Amino acid sequence: MKTLYYPAKIWIAFGEAVGGNEGISQWLMKNGFAEVAALAYAIRGSEDATEWLFQNKFYHLSALDAAIDENMDAHAWLVKFKHPFLVFFAEACCGKESAITWFRTNQLEFFVLIAMKIKHLRDNTTFDHHKKNF
Repeated sequence: MKTLYYPAKIWIAFGEAVGGNEGISQWLMKNGFAEVAALAYAIRGSEDATEWLFQNKFYHLSALDAAIDENMDAHAWLVKFKHPFLVFFAEACCGKESAITWFRTNQLEFFVLIAMKIKHLRDNTTFDHHKKNF
């Protein structure tokens, strides 16, 4: 894989932010990774964060959020614009076994842990965009 977009420590922080750790979310925002914090907020249901990603031209992260929601157009966009890592990640977040196996085969197990955290969140949350602001 040519790029994982961010260093491992940022992905780990992202996993904590997705889990609701506000301190980590704020750290990401203050240390040059506002888009990573926005993605975590978007995954948690913030329409403001989704809009921020799009307005700030983080189209690939906006598409990732939508693909995690099983939006096939977003999935196709990620494929078309050559974001294979994000395709695998979205698929893993949806529980697709082939994507999970891909991460394990490539010794990227911590992405499986983050994906399972996101899947659990998505499967067990009723989203209300008025509750969570970015």
